[in-house]
Parts: sequence; structure tokens; C-alpha cells
Amino acid sequence: MLQTFAHYGCHFLIPLFVALIWYKPNWKFAFLIMISGMLIDLDHLLANPVFDPNRCSIGFHPLHSYFAILFYLFLLIPKKSRLVAFGLVIHIIADAVDCSFM
Repeated sequence: MLQTFAHYGCHFLIPLFVALIWYKPNWKFAFLIMISGMLIDLDHLLANPVFDPNRCSIGFHPLHSYFAILFYLFLLIPKKSRLVAFGLVIHIIADAVDCSFM
């Protein structure tokens, strides 16, 4: 129960706080862009089984690889990609929190 709350809380609450703090005038748009970072979970469809509650996504799935994570961190630098990068990095943080329960 705590693991589920921590995982999904990070996926939704952290982007909401970031949007409300740094993107006040357009917080809804910023929140939606950051939430779209969850699309990287489509790489789970390549795994067999698709969902394994005892598997850590970090380092296992292609879009959760260490190379991809490094790329997401570099996307934080240019202003044009920063919102998308926040969403991706927050997603990876949420998955890392999930892995810490294993």
C-alpha cells in the first residue's frame, strides 16, 4: 500500500507541485506535458511478462536505461525541452522510489 502511494504520488503530485510553483500562469499545460512523461512506460510492452511487481524498471526497459536517463537529464538544459525533461526525470524518480521497496 505504501509502495503504491509513493509510486503514484511521485508520478502525479511532484509534477503538480512543479507546475504550480514554476509555471503558475500555465500550470495546467505544464502539468499535462509533465504527465505525458508516463508514455515512456510503453517500453513495458516489450517485456515478458508486461508487468512484474517484483521487477525494477530502472535499467531493465529500454526507455528506463541508464543511457536514456542521462539523455533525459541533458534535456533539462535547453529551455525548449525542459518541461518534457521534467516529466521524464520525475517519472524515473518515481520508478526509482518504487525500486527502493524491493
